[in-house]
Amino acid sequence: MYIPNEDRYRRISYRRCGRSGIMLPAISLGLWHNFGNITPFETQQSLLRTAFDHGITHFDLANNYGPPYGEAERNFGLHMERDWRPYRDQLIISSKAGYDMWPGPYGDFGSRKYLLASIDNSLRSMKLDYVDIFYHHRPDPNTPIEETMGALDQIVRSGKALYAGISNYYDPEQAKIAIRTLKALGTPMLIHQPNYSMFNRSVENGLGDVLKEEGTGCIAFAPLANGMLTGKYIHGIPADSRAAHDPRYLKPGDITPEKVAKIIQLNEIAQSRGQSLAQMALAWTLRDEVVTSALIGASRPEQIVENVKALDAGTFTNQQLSQIDEILK
Repeated sequence: MYIPNEDRYRRISYRRCGRSGIMLPAISLGLWHNFGNITPFETQQSLLRTAFDHGITHFDLANNYGPPYGEAERNFGLHMERDWRPYRDQLIISSKAGYDMWPGPYGDFGSRKYLLASIDNSLRSMKLDYVDIFYHHRPDPNTPIEETMGALDQIVRSGKALYAGISNYYDPEQAKIAIRTLKALGTPMLIHQPNYSMFNRSVENGLGDVLKEEGTGCIAFAPLANGMLTGKYIHGIPADSRAAHDPRYLKPGDITPEKVAKIIQLNEIAQSRGQSLAQMALAWTLRDEVVTSALIGASRPEQIVENVKALDAGTFTNQQLSQIDEILK
């Protein structure tokens, strides 16, 4: 029987999500790659337990996480029954719909039919009465934003989700329209989930200003650039790395000599701060108050422990930030 660490809430800091009443851990755990059928159940269990023991209360999923599609939510349902039912009120559990999930014209993008069917399927898979956050996973160029936001509003009003969010809405004006459309229906937009890291400065195109103005939180996914900012690729591509065995998300061709040179320089700054490169990359992502939480993935419990230590270092000096900007220019 799992008994969590009694000191877990003193091991991590929590940040207010926009202008809501919700506090999120500065580090959240994503179940994107390592909760499908390629990861032993006991490893998954150890990852979730280690995260919660270190104060990580937010577990992030989507309907098509796996592999195969849906497997992460099905596995999480088993974990819920084994470990997490007694602690449900201490957890933030999120899911999403917006990418392709099932065959035919009704299992993709942003129609009301797809989103309402997806939330029902996700709740059944995860053995939950509700999720805390339900996201539209990506913009739909063909469905009116009023229909998509209306579906999120209905999902929240039905009690199947407590809060609504969007992900991958990188155009600031598009994000603003989505947020204001949902607000006009009476449901605030809790959070936006963009890809944001030293190598992907998406939030800095004006999107961050929109989120501040509208009081919407931000959780950055891929803050380690799919592993490039962990330092593991400085001396080539390891046989057990994502680039070597799962090129869907990080191709060997993405790891160019120019990028490796930048990684080496960034690693030198991290060492001067007494951090690993991964720890500094997380701290850098969290340096701006617009970012509520950084969403990590992990294949080993030790990675979670090390990532949480990113919060222990001091703030960046102006010189360090200038050096980083010069490297990334």
